[in-house]
Amino acid sequence: MSRSSSIAVDPLSNVLDILGARVARRTRIEAAGAWSLSFPGLDRLKFVALLRGDAWISVPGHQPRRMQAGDVCLIGRTDYVVCSDPTLAPADGRALYDGPERDVARINGDETVGIGGSVTFAGANADFLLDMLPDFSVVPRDASGSSAIGITLSLISNETEREAIGGEIVRSRLADILLVEAIRACASEVRATGMGWLGALLDPRIGRALAALHENVAHPWTVAELAGIAGMSRAAFSAAFSRRIGQPPLSYLRSWRLTVARTALMRDNLRVADVAEMVGYQSQSAFSQAFRRTFGTSPKDDTAGPATIP
Repeated sequence: MSRSSSIAVDPLSNVLDILGARVARRTRIEAAGAWSLSFPGLDRLKFVALLRGDAWISVPGHQPRRMQAGDVCLIGRTDYVVCSDPTLAPADGRALYDGPERDVARINGDETVGIGGSVTFAGANADFLLDMLPDFSVVPRDASGSSAIGITLSLISNETEREAIGGEIVRSRLADILLVEAIRACASEVRATGMGWLGALLDPRIGRALAALHENVAHPWTVAELAGIAGMSRAAFSAAFSRRIGQPPLSYLRSWRLTVARTALMRDNLRVADVAEMVGYQSQSAFSQAFRRTFGTSPKDDTAGPATIP
């Protein structure tokens, strides 16, 4: 006799799904010789991966990082420069990709080949994830948990060279996989310190509490109840959660509830009262007040469309 079992909610998958995260634009650069391109900071998440050669990535507040084939980096809201030499003055990289069907930039050859992906989110919901992720993180090809990245990059490279039918949808799905694998690898890199949201997801105690919270966002959670799931005292749990994630447990819960609600109002066209109940508010008025304090508009007026990221 077979038994069915439920699969525990994975907070990362839950967040990416609710936020409607997807790689909406994929770009490629082929370059040789001396070159340097700058790009502005935007409310988006971007990845850059090298398929061949090497390049440097520079962002404000960090030392330039040399990347080699197989390396991937995640970039948040910050400006960044990708180049052959960090001492070169950069040109505006947007000009090379400005316009439809301009997703490939070629500069003097193809000693270095890289790909990039810009991630869009449903409505104005980028803030929740971007606030939780570092502005800049490099995953070396030999980092723990990066083996899947190498396989994915190889598949992307092969698919690009094949130019087979259905290639566009295959490359699109592979880009989504690469994004998740890069975030996973970043989580593995920060696991030792445990700091930040990614580190908290992999923490055996804080991670259990986060999984429970995401599995049932409408539950009337208390700090004591979440601490019990984590197997910690209330004070120790609250301090550890706040230190690692940057906000107390119930503030995180409120932020996620309102993010889920905003997505439901935009995507599912539900009544405000139904959405308030769905995310755990006992009254529509309390929900509306919290929504207005957080987003600066009432739930009825919040009609933001999908974000478009260049």
